This record gives sequence, structure tokens and C-alpha cells, in this order.
Amino acid sequence: MPSKRITVGVGIPMIVTGFLIAIFWAPLVGDVKDTVEFVGSLIGIIGVILFISGLFYTKEPVRA
Repeated sequence: MPSKRITVGVGIPMIVTGFLIAIFWAPLVGDVKDTVEFVGSLIGIIGVILFISGLFYTKEPVRA
């Protein structure tokens, strides 16, 4: 069963935040535009990785 906490709680917000940084904030900063685009893209890529890992996460049953 996929983990909703990882997928919805972490992955999707990181994807959205990275997208917003790369698209809307980067044109406003001037000299460091390339760096801000890179950081926004990196945040988005890490969000996609966490989203996919949340889909494949399964909790092992505890055995006593």
C-alpha cells in the first residue's frame, strides 16, 4: 500500500514549490537567475523522487 504521508505530504508540495521557484521567482532576481532556476528544479526533482518512493513504500509487519 502506498504511503500517503510521503506522496501527498512531502512529494507534491516539493514539486509545486520547485515549480513556483523556477518559474516565478527566478526572473525577478537578476544576476543569480541561473542559480535560482537550478535550485527550483532540484527541489522539484527531489519531490518527484519522493513522490515515486512513496508509491512503492510498504510497511513490513512486525513479528514478535
